[in-house]
Amino acid sequence: MDVYDSLLLHETPDQFFIEPIHDPGNILVIDRLNQEFSLVEGKKHIPSTSKSRSIFGIVGTIRLLAGPYLVVITKCSKAGMVNGQDIWKIDETEILPFARTILHLNEEQLSENKVYKAMVEHVLNIPHFYFSYTYDLTHSLQRLHNTMPEFLQIPLHERADERFVWNRHLIRDFVSQPQMAKFVLPVMLGFVQTHHCTVNRKKLLYTLISRRCCYRAGTRFFMRGVDQEGQVANYVETEQIVEYQGDKCSFIQTRGSIPIFWSQLPNLKYKPKPEAVQGANHLEGLSRHFDFQVLNYGKQVILNLIDQKGAEGKLEKAFSDVINSFRSPFVKYEAFDFHHECRKMRYDRLSVLLDRVSAEQEEYVYFMLLKDGTVVRQQDGVFRTNCIDCLDRTNVLQSLLARRNLQQVFLKLGILSEGQRIEDQHDFENLFKNIWADHADVISTQYSGTGALKTDFTRLGKRTKSGLLRDGVNSLVRYYKNNFADGFRQDAIDLFLGNYVVEQSRLVIRIDRSWKYLLLPGVWCIATAMVFVTLLLPNELSTESLLYLLFWSGMAVVSSYFIMANANEFVDWPKLVGRHQPPKQLEL
Repeated sequence: MDVYDSLLLHETPDQFFIEPIHDPGNILVIDRLNQEFSLVEGKKHIPSTSKSRSIFGIVGTIRLLAGPYLVVITKCSKAGMVNGQDIWKIDETEILPFARTILHLNEEQLSENKVYKAMVEHVLNIPHFYFSYTYDLTHSLQRLHNTMPEFLQIPLHERADERFVWNRHLIRDFVSQPQMAKFVLPVMLGFVQTHHCTVNRKKLLYTLISRRCCYRAGTRFFMRGVDQEGQVANYVETEQIVEYQGDKCSFIQTRGSIPIFWSQLPNLKYKPKPEAVQGANHLEGLSRHFDFQVLNYGKQVILNLIDQKGAEGKLEKAFSDVINSFRSPFVKYEAFDFHHECRKMRYDRLSVLLDRVSAEQEEYVYFMLLKDGTVVRQQDGVFRTNCIDCLDRTNVLQSLLARRNLQQVFLKLGILSEGQRIEDQHDFENLFKNIWADHADVISTQYSGTGALKTDFTRLGKRTKSGLLRDGVNSLVRYYKNNFADGFRQDAIDLFLGNYVVEQSRLVIRIDRSWKYLLLPGVWCIATAMVFVTLLLPNELSTESLLYLLFWSGMAVVSSYFIMANANEFVDWPKLVGRHQPPKQLEL
């Protein structure tokens, strides 16, 4: 069952009327006063005085302090086509209050409601949300083909994989009434690009789709590892699709945080130490995670790219120890110290890891469906790649695995002949690299707040000085956001996904900062500025200027010490869900 693709929103002071343009006899009515949802037949129910405009779908409703809000799509653009069906990207949304006035709120409630609304807007502005009126975007080609025919007659939101439906909390008022199914639009967060290409003078459609899981969703430092249900942070399913003369091939990979209990809470240091949680039942968390993985994808090869020395090395050892205790015949573990092996920009060393897992790539193959409906092969295993963030190193390796898969697919489909290589198809190779670099930036922005690092290698096949400079800028922006902005971002995600439900009687956003929060950064800024002024202004270093330099340098050092000693005062901690708590003691 498809979803209505063209809608008119009619507003009156008391009601919202949502009219399907191609089915005007089936109109959704939302009563703004008693908050009831109903269907009526015919346009006669819509007052002539209503304000009308086009919308492109309903994201859902969310309740804040001022009452419910209706979230609608006001602008979208075509992201591509998969299996002959259109995929759309959300470009703009609008949040419409049910209540006509908010006079029932006091000043403090008004302030907090404004913050809640800003949180919802923040999530809706995360790049990129996608949807389709006709295609189940949350499932791979293989899963869709392996379902019963009756499955495709089920409403789109009911058959969607709930792991990837980001508005599942917002559509709860609609799904409770089955007759409204054609108004319910599942929305996915991730990445979609499709391109018509010519390879070896043969035309094909290349698609890359990534589906971000809404379980254990959050920001880089506040959401790490596994939870009690086996869900991991930053979990993404990536599907590469080739369509050629009616035949279709699909290759799935996954990424996700190391599936044991560990944390890496911000503390103003550039790179806080990742630490496994002492006394936690890591084996149980890992077992539940891989139960899901094997059920959904078959055999697993874990490609762990974190350092094998230092703080990351301790985490790698904890992970490998749990894997050794797990001893599953369906799970293989491959550790590869990316930074050590590829030091001095020797990224060609990744071929060592690719060769080590080439047998599994040959064994797991990919899904292939001929135009006559014949399934030639099924993918019965996946590579599950991770580094610390599951962003930069992970994306580099996933792109190389994807290229090896394309070599197999192009040979099987007859796009390339024996002896020909993708790398020699320069136009497609350039397109492929840029798609995967764009993919890296989007997936990274959704989790860390900035574009990916190391994308110069993905785009150009080598590391460059300009790429290193770009990585430096992104690293600084990540540092700022992860320490001073991610509490808000984490709260916004928790609110949007329904992990936190707003209560009228409970105000939690407001926080009183201590005197240190304002005084110490001010002292540090003034002291640092005076150091530079003292160094730059005098023509020669006099005794007086030397004393000034020593004084202000001392003030900068002392204020830095006290800032780091009171790091918890400065980090932007989440406030809505109580799972994130500042550590009692921090190393200086």
